Amino acid sequence: MTPPVGRGAAIFGCAGPHLAPAEARFFREADPFGFILFARNCESPEQIRGLTAALRDAVGRAAPILIDEEGGRVSRLPRGVGRRLPPPLDAVRAAGGRAADMMRLRYRVIAAELQSLGIDVNCAPLADIATPRTHPFLRDRCHGTTAQEVAANARAVAEGLFAGGVLPVLKHIPGHGRAEADSHLALPRVQEPACTLRETDFAPFAALADLPLGMTAHVVFADLDERPATTSPAVIRLIREEIGFGGLLMTDDISMQALEGSVARRAADAIAAGCDVVLHCNGALREMEAVAEAAGTMGEAARARGARALALRRAADAPVDIRALEAKLGAVPGGFGDG
Repeated sequence: MTPPVGRGAAIFGCAGPHLAPAEARFFREADPFGFILFARNCESPEQIRGLTAALRDAVGRAAPILIDEEGGRVSRLPRGVGRRLPPPLDAVRAAGGRAADMMRLRYRVIAAELQSLGIDVNCAPLADIATPRTHPFLRDRCHGTTAQEVAANARAVAEGLFAGGVLPVLKHIPGHGRAEADSHLALPRVQEPACTLRETDFAPFAALADLPLGMTAHVVFADLDERPATTSPAVIRLIREEIGFGGLLMTDDISMQALEGSVARRAADAIAAGCDVVLHCNGALREMEAVAEAAGTMGEAARARGARALALRRAADAPVDIRALEAKLGAVPGGFGDG
């Protein structure tokens, strides 16, 4: 049976740890594809489970609920709810030849945590390649320094999440690793020729193009277009036709300062460029109302891609002993931090 897909071409956050009546009314009307949680929304297991249930109740279906839970610096779950893990790049380096095994275990543990909270989509893996000049906001979040290493480790991340009943989101398509600016604050520009990018930065994404969900990069690839990838028809076409990504394509957070104009303008431009849904994360209700209107409803092709992605949701492969998983992960160099 095809899972129901929301009408609205958006994924929204909410303001706090509990769903406000005004938010619930808005979500009921806008019927977004899904929701995303941040640290401001997460206090305790019981509270998180209550919030995920309330969000789904607001739209009357099992809407996907996303989170960025990479371990390392990007961890939305509070201490005592989520494990404290070393940054992915540090863990990969420590694990050496066992990096893929370690990443698979690491994300199987994360998936078990998320599933227990009612969260069924994780914004990982990154297939961005770390370089010496990658901005610090991204560098230690990467899964390697070569296309081959990144593709292997990112595939292991996806496998660990799938095994735990959580859908992965491939990011940041078509590659954020050469960005020397933080796209939360400014628009990065990549000057390398497209032929170089195809052989390096774009290659891991092509290797992972079968994944069901993906997220764009707010990065200008000057040899392709002067517009950021998120709002560039030329880059979205490359993502679809050359990289071969056939899954549901969401924007990175539309409220990040890499993009110009109002959030409504950004949302409209992203949909016009070929993104399927707009991701808006800050939970500001007036902004969400503007984004919902500008993004409109999901087109037929986008709805089909969304339905195919959601059809892959399933229970974990088998009940797991989380302590046994932790013990396995702890036995691999780089598996755990000190938290």
